[in-house]
Amino acid sequence: MPVTLYGDKLPPADDRPTVQVTAVTWPATDAGPPPPAAGPAPAGPAPDPAAPPSRPRRRRQVVLAAGLATVLLAAGAGASGYAYAGEVPRGTTVLGTEVGGKSRADAARALRAELDRRAVTLTAPVPVRVGDRTTEIRPADVGLTVDVDATVAAAVEAQAAPLSRLFGSRTVEPVVTVDAARLETVLEAAVGPQGRKMTMPKITYSGTTPKKVHPKPALTVDGQASAEAVRAGWLSAEPVTVPLVEKHPATTAEEVDRLVTELAAPAVAAPVTLTTDKGSVTIPPKAIARSLSFPADKTGKLTPKLDVKKLRAALGGKLAAIEVEPQDAAMTLAGGRPKAVPSRAGQRLDDAALSRDLLAVLPKADGRTVNGVLKPVEADLTTEEVTQLGIKERVSSFTTHFTGGLSSSRSKNIVQIAKDVDGTVVQPGETFSLNGHTGERSYQQGYHDAPVIMNGKLVPGVGGGTSQFTTTLFNAIYYAGLEDVEHKPHSYWFSRYPAVIESTIFYPDLDFKFRNNTPHGVMIDTSYTSGSVTVAIWGTKMYDSVRTEYSPRRNITRPKVVHLEPGPSCIATNGIDGFTQDAYRVIRKDGKVVKREKFTWTYQAEPRFVCGP
Repeated sequence: MPVTLYGDKLPPADDRPTVQVTAVTWPATDAGPPPPAAGPAPAGPAPDPAAPPSRPRRRRQVVLAAGLATVLLAAGAGASGYAYAGEVPRGTTVLGTEVGGKSRADAARALRAELDRRAVTLTAPVPVRVGDRTTEIRPADVGLTVDVDATVAAAVEAQAAPLSRLFGSRTVEPVVTVDAARLETVLEAAVGPQGRKMTMPKITYSGTTPKKVHPKPALTVDGQASAEAVRAGWLSAEPVTVPLVEKHPATTAEEVDRLVTELAAPAVAAPVTLTTDKGSVTIPPKAIARSLSFPADKTGKLTPKLDVKKLRAALGGKLAAIEVEPQDAAMTLAGGRPKAVPSRAGQRLDDAALSRDLLAVLPKADGRTVNGVLKPVEADLTTEEVTQLGIKERVSSFTTHFTGGLSSSRSKNIVQIAKDVDGTVVQPGETFSLNGHTGERSYQQGYHDAPVIMNGKLVPGVGGGTSQFTTTLFNAIYYAGLEDVEHKPHSYWFSRYPAVIESTIFYPDLDFKFRNNTPHGVMIDTSYTSGSVTVAIWGTKMYDSVRTEYSPRRNITRPKVVHLEPGPSCIATNGIDGFTQDAYRVIRKDGKVVKREKFTWTYQAEPRFVCGP
C-alpha cells in the first residue's frame, strides 16, 4: 500500500514524497498444522500465561518491526529531500511572497516580481516627521529601495530546524537601503527655523592679537539615525519620525581657550630666528600671525597649521638671502635661430620640516630658534627637455604700431610687458595666462600711469597700454593656429587694432589665455621699436595657412556727445562708431580647410567726450 506523509498542507501533487510498500507474506513454520477452519473452538485446557511465546510469533514481530522501519526510513528520506529542496528554506516568505524551496535566482525573480506589483506604493512619497514639522521624501531622491540580492541572501541564511523546514513557516524582513548622505541633505532642508546651524570654533589674528570664537551646537538631524529610522519604517505604512538632535563641534570652548593660551598668544609674543648653513633670517611676529592658522574640519575640530607659502609672502624677499631659486631652461634667438638657455638647479628650505619645527617652538618663551634644512631643487624645465620640444621655426608673427616714441608712459608699459613675456616657453597641452605670468602690473614692476578704459571712458591708470601688447600676442597665437581659451575685445573699436580679433586685459578680472594644442613646444619671442611691438611664435608648423574672413559690419551706431568736468582726469575723444561684425579663422592643411572658427563682437559707439561745456 502507498504511504504518504503530509505537513500542515498538502505539497503540490508533482513533488509529494511517496513510498511504495509491497504486501508482507508470513513464512510457514513447523509448529503444527494450519489452524482449523472457522468455527467454534474445541473445548480444551486454557493456555498457560507463563509459558514463553512460540517461535513463529516472535518471527512475525521481527518481520513487522523491520517492515515498519523500512517504511519510516524511506518516508523520512523522502520528507528530508522535500524539506531541503532549493537554497531557501521551505515555508519562507518575504513581503507575503513565497520564496522557500527556491534557488537564489528563482527567489530573486519572485521577489522582483512582487516589488514590480508594488511599484506604485514603493515609489510614492514617504511622510517623515522631523521635529515638529512633517515633510515628504521621494524614495528615488534618497536611494530608498529594497536590496533584492541582500534580502535573498538573508532568506538563505535563515535558521530552520529540519521539522520546521518540513512543517513550519517563517517571514524574512526585506533588506532596505538608503543613501544616508542624500537623506540627511533632504531632511536638513526640512528642519527649517526650528533648527540652528553649528557655530564653529575659530581662532584668528587681528594684527598680532588672537581672536577667538567659542563653538555652539547645531540642532539638526543625525544622518545615520535618520537612515535607520527611514529603513525601519518605510514599509510599515506609518509616518516615520526623525528626532532633532544637538551636534557639538569636536573642539570645545575650553579647548579653544587652551589653544589661545598655549599656542596662539605665545606664537606672536616674540620673533623666531631661522638659521641655515647660508645664514640666518628673523621671522617677526607679524609674519607668524599671517602664516599661522587654526582651520576647522567638518566636525569642528581645530588643527594648528603653519602655511610656509604664506610665510614666504609675509617675509617678502628675506629668504632670498639663504635660498637660490631654480632657473628653468629657456629659449632665445641667436643668429635668427632658436637656442636653448641652460636650466639651473636651486636650493630651497624644506617646507614640511620648516612648518613642523616652527610649530614646535612657537609655544615657547625661550629657545625660539629653528634650524632650516636647505635641499636641492631641480628646475621645472630642464635643458634636455627644452631641446626636445621641437622649437625649430617661426610659425607666426604679428605687429601693432603706437605713437609717442619710447618716452611716453604708454609706450614704456608696452615695452615692459613685452620684456616680461619674452622667451617664455609653453609646453604641449599647457595653458598660458598673461595675468598669471606677469602678476599684478604695478609701479614696483616698472609700470607707469597711462590712459585705461574704466566704465566706458578713458582715465589714467597703472599699466595703460598693456592691452595693445595683449592684442599683439592674441593675433600671433591666432595665426599660429593655437587654441584661444579666454579673451575679451575692447568695448570700443580702435583703428590701430584689427576688428574683432583683439583683446583687452585688466588685472585680475580680465585675462588673456591660450592653450598650446600642438604636440610641440612653442616659444614667445617679443621685440619692439620706437613705434611698434612685435610678437612671434616659434615652434613647429602644423598648418599650411591661417587666414581671416570678415563679414560686413552691421548694426551701425553713431557716437553721442558727452560733456565732462574739465581737469586732469578728463581725456577728450573724437568718438567712434559702434558696430557688430563676424571674423572667421580659416585654417588649411594639405590644401583643404580643416577648421573654420567664428568670432563675433559688438562694439559700442564711443562717445565724443568734451572736457567742459
